[in-house]
Amino acid sequence: MVIRSTWIAILVGGLVAAFIDIGAASLINSVNPMIILRAIAGGLLGPSSQQLGMPAAVLGFALQEAMGVIIAAIFVLASLRLTWMRRSWVAAGVAYGVVIFFVMNYVVVPLSAYHRFPSMRLKLLADLIAMVLFGLIISAAATKIVER
Repeated sequence: MVIRSTWIAILVGGLVAAFIDIGAASLINSVNPMIILRAIAGGLLGPSSQQLGMPAAVLGFALQEAMGVIIAAIFVLASLRLTWMRRSWVAAGVAYGVVIFFVMNYVVVPLSAYHRFPSMRLKLLADLIAMVLFGLIISAAATKIVER
């Protein structure tokens, strides 16, 4: 039963967090979600992804959801060993969101086909808040689903 609930927590937490993150990025940047999805695809395809239309958006959506599941799997599996993460799920989710923010901005994006480092900008705080929300969704799923 724990194995099944672990997989459910990973899938629900990761897919929901990733989906909501697309909307958050769209709101933060005041752009259509399709632009966000093509930008995500740009991690593999480079800046030309914006000219590739729907195929790039579909790739971006698939990549976003896959990353969400991977990020959730790391948290959920860690929370099985470190039970404080489920007992203090809000604090763990906030902390994980901050970690996600730094890993995405200072490891993943610089290593992507964009090859750029984030600049200090006004939207930095909004991006950090979005990643904290991402972490909270995953943490809530881990706590509420795995403990059933």
